[in-house]
Amino acid sequence: MKMAKSIKRTKKRLTHIDSKGKAAMVDVGAKLSTLREAAARGAVFMKKETIELISGNQIAKGNVFETARLAGIMAAKKTADLIPLCHQLNLTTVTVDFAVDNTLNKVNIEAKAKCRGQTGVEMEALTAASIAALTIYDMCKAVDRGLIISDIRLMEKKGGKSGTWKRKK
Repeated sequence: MKMAKSIKRTKKRLTHIDSKGKAAMVDVGAKLSTLREAAARGAVFMKKETIELISGNQIAKGNVFETARLAGIMAAKKTADLIPLCHQLNLTTVTVDFAVDNTLNKVNIEAKAKCRGQTGVEMEALTAASIAALTIYDMCKAVDRGLIISDIRLMEKKGGKSGTWKRKK
């Protein structure tokens, strides 16, 4: 019997489902407002020639990295409109950066988001990385039909009651 109670106490539950199984927005009203930060990453794999076109700013639709950066930042600001039950946040900063990996023929994306609030910014960072990747795809699909968006993941979160979480490489 003791073992069953122990298991029950440590069992995680879905926070966006109420006791009747209905979707519900989490009430964060009683939570303290703290500095919240999150970082997410993703990648877009492509042909070597496509990386060369991007690097030389020769994609017909324009500057791929700057367009994807703006798209990612704008998307982070719209996360609550895109994902049901996400809280609207007053973001203090969003960054989206790119690194070309010529060995693996990919563009790595890192998005970071910050705010002072009652809930985390993980979804905003993940949304920024995802939309930046989709923008790269959209801008390059005419020259490379085999693009692969991959590895969208949360790398780190800071702030709030649960403190810091960091992905092990």
